[in-house]
Amino acid sequence: MEKPVKVLAVDDEEDILHIVKYNLTKELFDVYIAKNGIECLAKVAAHSPDIILLDVIMPGLHGVEVCKKLKSDERYKHIPIIMLTAKSTEKNIVDGLNIGADDYLTKPFSMKVLIARIKALMRRKSGNKSDFVKIGELEINLATREITLKGKKIEFTHSRFQILALLASNPNVAFSRKDIIRHIKGEDYPVTDRAVDVHIVELRKHLKEYGKYIKSVRGVGYKFKMD
Repeated sequence: MEKPVKVLAVDDEEDILHIVKYNLTKELFDVYIAKNGIECLAKVAAHSPDIILLDVIMPGLHGVEVCKKLKSDERYKHIPIIMLTAKSTEKNIVDGLNIGADDYLTKPFSMKVLIARIKALMRRKSGNKSDFVKIGELEINLATREITLKGKKIEFTHSRFQILALLASNPNVAFSRKDIIRHIKGEDYPVTDRAVDVHIVELRKHLKEYGKYIKSVRGVGYKFKMD
């Protein structure tokens, strides 16, 4: 039997920690919590987590500094880090990724999206080939963000690739428009339910005959249907 994934959630807001721990525990993760950067470093040393959810804005040791310390330490640099931030500008997102973070989520975030991101990072860490989706002559490399159709590369905007990556890396899971909005939040323009529908239309159009795999789920949103 596989050992449960150990998740360390770090945030100075107790309500967020409670919600995260409750939902991740239901998914059979082992969850540890820390309320500041110093406590985070101590919990990492004590428990060797498989993944860290790290808030950016915290009193004392800032989340960015915590990330830098962990990624510069040979003992811990392999641990994936998802930054949790209320900041949503593209610059802040890029800065977070540049310091070594593996992914980010902007608050408020969907628990369904958070769980999907954790699972995707753990698959990538273990070398699982599910980060590579191939259907006929359509190939989606979720790690390198490359899409090819019949041998030719397809270029998508950041938001459209994010939507496709979310759906394709979680086949047969239905995501609401609000889940999708939270996933791509951070662009420098407002995202609405209608904007999600427009993105889906464009994705289907450019994926041509393979666009049919992006299914509408009535009353919910969309999913990537795999037979």
